[in-house]
Amino acid sequence: MNIFFCGIGGVGLGPLAQMALDAGHTIAGSDLIDSLTTQELRELGVQMNIGEQTPAYLQQLHTETSVDWFVYTAGLAADHPELLAATELGIKTSKRDGLLQQLIEESGQQLVAVAGTHGKTTTTAMFVWALQQLGIPASYSIGSQIGFGPSGKFDPDADYFIYECDEFDRNFLKFNPHISLITSIDYDHPDTYPTEEDYKSAFRQFIHQSEATILWQHDADYIGARESSAWRLQPDETIQLALAGEHNRRNATLVLKALERMELGEKAKNCDTLATFPGTARRFEKIGHNLYSDYGHHPAEIAATLQMARELNDHIVLVYQPHQNIRQHEVREQYTNAVVEDADDIYWLPTYLTREDPSLKVLTAIELTRNISSEKIHISELDDTLWREITFHRNEGHLVLCMGAGIIDGWLRAQDIS
Repeated sequence: MNIFFCGIGGVGLGPLAQMALDAGHTIAGSDLIDSLTTQELRELGVQMNIGEQTPAYLQQLHTETSVDWFVYTAGLAADHPELLAATELGIKTSKRDGLLQQLIEESGQQLVAVAGTHGKTTTTAMFVWALQQLGIPASYSIGSQIGFGPSGKFDPDADYFIYECDEFDRNFLKFNPHISLITSIDYDHPDTYPTEEDYKSAFRQFIHQSEATILWQHDADYIGARESSAWRLQPDETIQLALAGEHNRRNATLVLKALERMELGEKAKNCDTLATFPGTARRFEKIGHNLYSDYGHHPAEIAATLQMARELNDHIVLVYQPHQNIRQHEVREQYTNAVVEDADDIYWLPTYLTREDPSLKVLTAIELTRNISSEKIHISELDDTLWREITFHRNEGHLVLCMGAGIIDGWLRAQDIS
């Protein structure tokens, strides 16, 4: 089958393209920018058009090879020129979950889904790492780069498919997992779920669709989960592994409990598989001396990552770029002293705007930080002045944590990090 991926370098489509390639399909694609993912796929011989997304390239491919399936992301506009062209050419179109479902169904592999508001990527990667250490083949899809393999892999000989199952665009409701892990639940994605109850209801439905679910008791209570198939963990069940960060230890506990369910628990405990987990890109990723980058953009993620940083250093500096104005309207009251208690200095950036409601007033940094002690806050921009401040703190031996899902990571890596 010939499959075209629109946005082939994205965190969702990149791994899926790799899996389709592993499964024996011919793939091609397009993206606006070159990336590590597109470079990796190009090295495998994948044809792609980088820099523009116009109908001409898709039409040419369809004429030459007859494209069977056009796969796109949830964020693609309905009037995107490539999507319109695919429809006009009579090519089958779907979001990524359609193709993923087919790969799983055709292989007969058991789906292990990792869902939750925070910690999905790290927990999925932990699961894959654990299975690799145990010598158990698995197919998987992770929404980030990892250092111990590609971010997506399809193994036709595997019994399990480990999937980071995102709630955005209700993606996770397209699946019926064999086992589901839920890392945490806090109201998020107001552009998909207009109310908090909508969000809770979606997670209840996800649990209902899963043969078995493992989650924490407080999350089950929060959404009102009543399913008898849900295995509810108590706080004192957290397994104390040699991993930095209490949230990482909780996520590792979910993985080990799932391995127990898969009758692999004793083997996993005996070899201490997760204590050596190397982490993933943009999840408390060390990119230089005293300098870390993290994708987190929710108050609960900020608090958890700062707690982990505090285990490593006595002086923590947070550089934070809020993500989406629509989200800030939902979480603004959650930015409190309790959330940032482990940060000694905070450099607060303007909100990165994407997929916005134009009728909403853009909240300023001053408005978002009004519940935080003013002596901690430095209103900043991504500029040379901020980099000088970061350099000063690093030289003083302080740990600098840069957080956000916008352009902060790209800006950081463009600096002279030495």
